[in-house]
Amino acid sequence: MTHPDEEDALNESRTDSRELATLAGGCFWCLEPVFEEVQGVEDVVVGYSGGAHDQATYSEVSGGRTGHAEAIQVSFDPGRIGYRDLLEVFFTIHDPTTYHRQGADVGPQYRSAIFYHSPEQKATAESVIEDLTAEAVWPRPIVTEVAPFAGFFPAEEYHQEYFRKNPGAGYCRVVIAPKLAKFRHRYSGRLKAAARA
Repeated sequence: MTHPDEEDALNESRTDSRELATLAGGCFWCLEPVFEEVQGVEDVVVGYSGGAHDQATYSEVSGGRTGHAEAIQVSFDPGRIGYRDLLEVFFTIHDPTTYHRQGADVGPQYRSAIFYHSPEQKATAESVIEDLTAEAVWPRPIVTEVAPFAGFFPAEEYHQEYFRKNPGAGYCRVVIAPKLAKFRHRYSGRLKAAARA
């Protein structure tokens, strides 16, 4: 016989169709505002993933002492947006050909990485990379790490929704805003605002 609490948990897992995607592509401040605007995305949290330690803080990660990358964890409804679609957005908003670097941000914490949560996600990530390589979308080889998910540590509160809270900050105006504008132009049909129109 199933305990009532266990039955509630089973029913919740059946009705909750959300999936997770964990992605790293440079500064997490840049990735978060883009994915927050994508139809089918329900939540985006910035944090740290892909390291060897069982905890991570900004000072540790930025010092390169934990092996973690700045990452985002995206909760999405696969009935509204597919994992492949998320990865197509991901590869549009960062340079996956620079090893441990995005623009002026340098170090392993800024590497390009996909931390997959299932064999299906791994296969999809590898397929997207193969397709982009075959299409010669980038002039250099893609160096994005595809690795099994092994934990995620939410970043400190002041990092969450950084662009929304600090739109006038220099980094936001010079680096984040142009990326967001490029995304909005290219994927205007996938924006939450488009779905409400």
